[in-house]
Amino acid sequence: MRVLLFDIDTLRADHMGCYGYGRNTTPVMDEIAKEGVRFDDYYCPNAPCLPSRASMISGQYGIHNGIVGHGGTAADMRLQGITRSFTDDMSENGLFMQFRRAGMHTVSFSSFAERHSAWWFNSGFNECYNVGRRGSESAEMVTPHVLDWLERNGKKDNWMMHVHYWDPHTPYRTPADYPSQFADTPLPDDWIDEKTFEEHLLHIGPHCANEINMWNDDTFPQWPKHPGKLTTLEEAKHLLDLYDDGVKYTDDNIGQIIGWLKDNGLYDDDLAIIITADHGEDLGEFGIYGEHGTADEPVCRIPMIVRWPGMQKGAVVKGFYDNTDLTPTVQELLGTPMFSDRYHYDGNSFAKALRDGTDCSKPYAILTQCAHVCQRSARFDDYVYIRTVHGGYHLFPEEMLFNVKEDPHEQHNLAEERPDLCAKGAKMILDWNDKMMKTSHYDVDPMWTVMREGGPEHCRGQLKSYMERLKGTPREYGIELLKEKYGDCE
Repeated sequence: MRVLLFDIDTLRADHMGCYGYGRNTTPVMDEIAKEGVRFDDYYCPNAPCLPSRASMISGQYGIHNGIVGHGGTAADMRLQGITRSFTDDMSENGLFMQFRRAGMHTVSFSSFAERHSAWWFNSGFNECYNVGRRGSESAEMVTPHVLDWLERNGKKDNWMMHVHYWDPHTPYRTPADYPSQFADTPLPDDWIDEKTFEEHLLHIGPHCANEINMWNDDTFPQWPKHPGKLTTLEEAKHLLDLYDDGVKYTDDNIGQIIGWLKDNGLYDDDLAIIITADHGEDLGEFGIYGEHGTADEPVCRIPMIVRWPGMQKGAVVKGFYDNTDLTPTVQELLGTPMFSDRYHYDGNSFAKALRDGTDCSKPYAILTQCAHVCQRSARFDDYVYIRTVHGGYHLFPEEMLFNVKEDPHEQHNLAEERPDLCAKGAKMILDWNDKMMKTSHYDVDPMWTVMREGGPEHCRGQLKSYMERLKGTPREYGIELLKEKYGDCE
């Protein structure tokens, strides 16, 4: 058996053709979806990059494994303590170790571990190829190494390959000689009109139209396509084109790998392919452009496509799933045992959903973001309820509620008119939190560790300089609001 796992950074599910997007961004991945199973409502429960992959690899939510942020104590896996033996239980029971235990030679093409000092990520790999750019690479720097490895090893049996592409991640970085694929293609959902964009120009907070570079409008020569700010509606739409170009460029490179397998007679029924992402991206939602800094629908809904020998083909699975489910699923599919009875997965195996469509879903999904903001959300029915503890110097209300089926870009906050649904979402978060803490070996929710250490990593220490930046601009009104809301945060 051979296994390919494509791990794509910052891929919004709703910007893929197989999820209904009409710009032909992912023709190769769309074909793979037709040959396997696509999950319709699959979520990143801990956003963004580092917490998400921690939950995917460990099969545990950040409230258990300890990683919910990008800095401070909550950016490291919790220490196992006295029960730790020669190796720790998470590394032995993690995602990639399942393939190793099943007798496969495992190889990864990724710089993720170095980017985040997340060396636990490499547990289970025989080989790790890091092109050395710490996530600043684009696909043409990765794919040749993949193809070279396949030339040397691809015809052998029993290997698992992890391929990590960063191209949809900000800064948008397709090569200079890669022309925009969508400059003349209208957006399928052209929701940002002149009035909406004018409102976005007055937005307070990082990664808004005036500060694409998070806190300022700097640009960088190594990423000449990526703008520092947006001044017109046309520029805003071009930024969305750049994101879709990154998605398409990733798909092009996946196509090269699939093409090699087909040319060498290895694209057969014994080949398994998994396609997923760490998180999505806000592309104008909340006035935020090119960032994954909230616990909302565009950031947390991600693709999950599984083409696995002997499983359904062309199927779509409904219901709520999240990325803690992948490791126990792979464990069941491969028949590998748990390394220690002390360790447990928070996720549930969806192997039966792959096999015959059995409903393995959760009644709702809980989503957490503590790198840019501190938010915890409940995704249930047609709604997302977002509870903000720290808004990351955005002026978010404490409660937000959106009908994401009718309002996918979260423009109409229903919190005041539907307090019943806010209460429902809040109770889901409370019940989930109680359940998690009852089954934790630790007495602190790491979200509160982030708060006690000064707030989310990406906004810590930025308030005073950001208020200075607002002086003398049309957004000067925000200075007093920021002082009122966040004055005691620094």
